[in-house]
Amino acid sequence: MESTSSEAPWQAIARRKQASRDARIPSQWRIPLAHLPQDPPRFEDGPQSVLHVPAAVLSAEESQITENYSIATLVAAIARRKLLAETVISAFCHRAAVAHQLTNCLTEPLFAQAVERGRFLDQYMEEHGMPLGPLHGLPVSVKDTFDIKGVDSSTGLASLCFKPAEKNAPLVDLLLSLGAVVVAKTNVPQTLSSLDSVNNVFGRTMNPLNRLCTAGGSSGGEGVMVAMRGSLLGIGTDLGGSIRIPAMVNGVYGFKPSNLRLPYGGQAVLVPEGMTRIGVQPVAGPLAQSMEDINFVMKELVPRASLWGEDCVLGEWADADLSKPLQGSGPDGQVVIGVLRNDGNCTLLPPVDRILSEVVSSLSEYANITVVEVPTPTAWTQAQSAMNELIAIDGGVHMGQLLGSTGEPLVPWVKPRFKVGEPCSLTRLAELQAWRSQLELEMLQIWSETDQYGRKRRKLDAVICAVAPHPVPEIERFNSLGYTSSFVLFDYPAGTIPVRNMVEEDLNLGKALDGQSLGVWDDHCRELWDERTVNRKVYLGTPLSIQVVVPRLEDEKLGKLMALIDGVVKSHKISSKLLE
Repeated sequence: MESTSSEAPWQAIARRKQASRDARIPSQWRIPLAHLPQDPPRFEDGPQSVLHVPAAVLSAEESQITENYSIATLVAAIARRKLLAETVISAFCHRAAVAHQLTNCLTEPLFAQAVERGRFLDQYMEEHGMPLGPLHGLPVSVKDTFDIKGVDSSTGLASLCFKPAEKNAPLVDLLLSLGAVVVAKTNVPQTLSSLDSVNNVFGRTMNPLNRLCTAGGSSGGEGVMVAMRGSLLGIGTDLGGSIRIPAMVNGVYGFKPSNLRLPYGGQAVLVPEGMTRIGVQPVAGPLAQSMEDINFVMKELVPRASLWGEDCVLGEWADADLSKPLQGSGPDGQVVIGVLRNDGNCTLLPPVDRILSEVVSSLSEYANITVVEVPTPTAWTQAQSAMNELIAIDGGVHMGQLLGSTGEPLVPWVKPRFKVGEPCSLTRLAELQAWRSQLELEMLQIWSETDQYGRKRRKLDAVICAVAPHPVPEIERFNSLGYTSSFVLFDYPAGTIPVRNMVEEDLNLGKALDGQSLGVWDDHCRELWDERTVNRKVYLGTPLSIQVVVPRLEDEKLGKLMALIDGVVKSHKISSKLLE
């Protein structure tokens, strides 16, 4: 483990850190070699999914516990003492260990302390005759950026390894106060600025649905953990799409709240403290297997968030009761959903446009929903440029120092894109924020209409659009942020709904893409459909998703609308199958 004189300091640190991580996976949980996938994955070797492996190595009881419950039914089973919290947590820890060995999704396995907490929760139930809280015994994983006392928040940087946090992040404390159990922390990309979760300390996280494709970033490890059911709730953060994109590529649900809804403090310090307060504020949010799960958890977190986070306001979150029609802004109370087809920078590739049209078709047949096409707002087109500048106002100085202190190199995708420069001047920052205000005001106009007397009324309840203009790309090829980062600039709540997987019909094999490129960003997007640069069959079996967006602070409404849209689309798919 000692370093040699010819190597940079980061290399010895990385070896020590990986050894420390590996030592926390019990030997009895090691997967037999026959179940481990080959690396590097190769297209010619056929399907690259590992979702089936946990069932082959877990016990029947562990499989039943980790596969057959929603969040609500699991905490109810523990509350009724049908299941012991310790048994549940042990099962999920084992599954998380399996998921990690297949995908490299963990940075900090917390299995021993998680099982101990499960035992404590059982003792609490025995002594008090009731659960500690509404999330009693719920297995949770969190992105590596969140501080947990006594645990590193290294984010895959050697300079931050072996520097454990002194206290928990407020959101971690909030989850613990409700009875949740944190089973692990998960992997992220170097500098948190890539959409492929790879760094020098922990390596690359692989997509469990197709190991040839990206696992996303920067909450990539969370997307994988939830997809593999190593935890039932993942907590990520989102600045450019870092919750919604991992949800998209891993086929799960992701929810980016507005600012002020969930505590964000207690994060690894990767930019000067306070910098996000004057630039663009990232937010914390959940990833889960269903909208039912997300709504269940947000109902408990949001009303309490202002007690824990100085960056939160008092909020409410009622149950999403789909048995009653949701009241919308239409003339007769219909829910009015706008469709944004194009951000003006990247044209939707055929399968993404098709899935959006399929969802529109499903929604249009629902009695209480009206769907309207919305022209691309100029503000949406310009928002990506504004975000690019606001995200970089610190000049990357602190990150450069963290990397330089151990001689750590940039990983290949980040290398041509990360540069240390001068921090933004106060005057330029003011100009950027003035530009942002102008774009916000322009974007506001899509939501309402004005009558002849100057009175405004709401005309849209939500918009749906793509999460990205392309399907789930191969490793290192995700390059389009405009469909997600813009809604951070506008501070709109937004979430990802998986609809279905890619099939042969979606590939349009042998057919070139029509139309002219919209520019450089579109050129890169089109390369992902150009059969000279990609075998489109690599996309088979990967998820196709949509994004749902509502105005600022309408998070509770977003939860209800996502549940409604998800339910309508699922019902339509079931009905279509019955007619075949």
